[in-house]
Amino acid sequence: MQLEQISGIGPKMLENLAKLGINSFEELITYYPYKYLVLRPNSIYSLENGGVLVGKIDSIARVVYIKKNLNYLTFRVNSNNNLVKIIIFNRAFLKSKLKIGSDITLIGKYDKQKNTFTASDIRFYKLTKTLIEPKYHLNSGIKNNNFLKIINNALVQNFDLVDYIPVYLSKTYNFLDKKNAVKIMHKPLTSASLKQAKLRLIYEELFVFTFKINYLKFKNTINSSSLKRDIDCEQIKSFIDQLPFALTSDQTTAVEEIINDFNSKKRMNRLILGDVGSGKTIVAFIALYANYLNSYQAAMMAPTEILAKQHYEAINNIFSNYNIKTALLIGSLTKKEKVKIKSDILNNKIDILIGTHAILSEDLEFKNLGLVITDEQHRFGVNQRSCLQNKGQKPDVLYMSATPIPRTYALSLYGDMDTSLIKTKPKGRKPVKTIVKKNAEIKDVLHQVLEQLKMGHQIYIVAPTIDQNSNELENVNQLKEKFNKAFNNIVKIGVLHGKQQPSLKEQIMLDFKNKKYNILISTTVIEVGIDVENATMIIIFNAERFGLATLHQLRGRVGRNSFDSFCYLISDQNPERLKVLESSNDGFYISEQDFKLRGEGDLFGTLQSGDMNFKIANLQRDYKILIQAKKDSLEFLKNNIESNFKNEKIYSNIISKMDLID
Repeated sequence: MQLEQISGIGPKMLENLAKLGINSFEELITYYPYKYLVLRPNSIYSLENGGVLVGKIDSIARVVYIKKNLNYLTFRVNSNNNLVKIIIFNRAFLKSKLKIGSDITLIGKYDKQKNTFTASDIRFYKLTKTLIEPKYHLNSGIKNNNFLKIINNALVQNFDLVDYIPVYLSKTYNFLDKKNAVKIMHKPLTSASLKQAKLRLIYEELFVFTFKINYLKFKNTINSSSLKRDIDCEQIKSFIDQLPFALTSDQTTAVEEIINDFNSKKRMNRLILGDVGSGKTIVAFIALYANYLNSYQAAMMAPTEILAKQHYEAINNIFSNYNIKTALLIGSLTKKEKVKIKSDILNNKIDILIGTHAILSEDLEFKNLGLVITDEQHRFGVNQRSCLQNKGQKPDVLYMSATPIPRTYALSLYGDMDTSLIKTKPKGRKPVKTIVKKNAEIKDVLHQVLEQLKMGHQIYIVAPTIDQNSNELENVNQLKEKFNKAFNNIVKIGVLHGKQQPSLKEQIMLDFKNKKYNILISTTVIEVGIDVENATMIIIFNAERFGLATLHQLRGRVGRNSFDSFCYLISDQNPERLKVLESSNDGFYISEQDFKLRGEGDLFGTLQSGDMNFKIANLQRDYKILIQAKKDSLEFLKNNIESNFKNEKIYSNIISKMDLID
């Protein structure tokens, strides 16, 4: 069924749904609520911590204007013979609906001392029984009630869903059928049925995810014979000795592990997991050099053009004294430039290709691919990584990630890979001093900003939002105004955020790197892959809005030099959690704390991609389910390998979803 056939979906709604990543019927009905509002009538005296107040309107409502864009409605409600003053902000437009004697249901908190109920929402009906109301992450073009109506219209249609759980496992765990579970997610009648539906759908997601990992491990085992190599360790040593810096002990160990992989008869499938600024990239470059010595081509894929260009420049600098031919393939190139690069790759005129997703294009063929490196690998899905690997006969595979994650979590995610950890930082780099400050102490921070600017250094400023969508959150445009005012418009300030065109973002970042801006105000788009050695301070506003792992990643944008560097976390909330960053620069320790406090979601940023884009599962909350699903998927795989899955439709369903059949 097409989305256009569902009542309530017109051209404008189609556009808004597409912005949410909803382009099909299945994507619509599996767009699950992020939370549920459980509404049940309560006594007024039990609402000090929040709840539902039911009653009748007892007075005429009046509007009080505080300032521009801020007002509140106030009126009285009679709830079980208790007269209560109601206040609700920015709802002036509802005044005409508030008629004396009408039934009303209010959600909010009660102040017993003032006999005032501050409402966050109003319903124009009398709630008589417990109601479970789904809440969805939506854009400004769709209201929750409208979306729920569309979902309900979709759920009454005749539809089928592919079930990825083997029948015997569904029976073992007494799972609900998938169609029923999906319906309950959107229209739960009881908390118990909602719990059953969630469990079934969470298990399915984790079963498919762990099956992919186990299947890849199986494929790597049967296709494990490696390319023939003869690594000259003396040449590798000579290359390392000529570097302008000494390798750390962790970097040296990682290089040795990679060379051992090259020399073994087994195809390399290794992850370099490094802390921010630990020097993973030079290890990858040494692997590229070793691959070049054996006359094989290599491909290195990065998630953004900024990072791809940065790698390209660094590679050309490192290999400037060697006859190594490199090329950069990114989406912004002209068609003519892309055709030339693809021709040179096919004709073995390029030794190392660096690029973004553009490398995955079907018409790109390598003559002699020996090594594939994927940077920030969690930002690519299994299908994308596999697509790149399949461009060669049996290329060795190296992944890199600058996102330190807890060890138990890493074993679950990367069970099909060998792992090299890089924790130690290169010599000469000082730890970033991190300080938590309240908004009232911002003058102290501005004084430090001035000191850094006087020394000719540059500063990052991070806001949680682009536009004003809350009275409590800073946004990039507000901060630019404030900092221009603070420094009398004499400081050059750039603004960077995700809504800008890629070419503009590239130019702004390049201008900052070339010191055309003293201050760069940005959202978290600077989190990964930006290296400006002259930047010595980062200020993060509303720091409580970010996970510790994300804050650590952002902090890693400074301290990439021998200067004293600083990170200021501006927040009036949750100071104890933020103090973890004051006490430690160890990304692995911080990720453990973040994992305990927030779950896996923030480990990879708020916009996840690839296999980490779970619709309902949460790897920290559902860790026990993950372990069981991994065990079950491995058992399922082993039991069906010999019969080549001839009797199992589940296998073909999952594999078709993975797009991994050669």
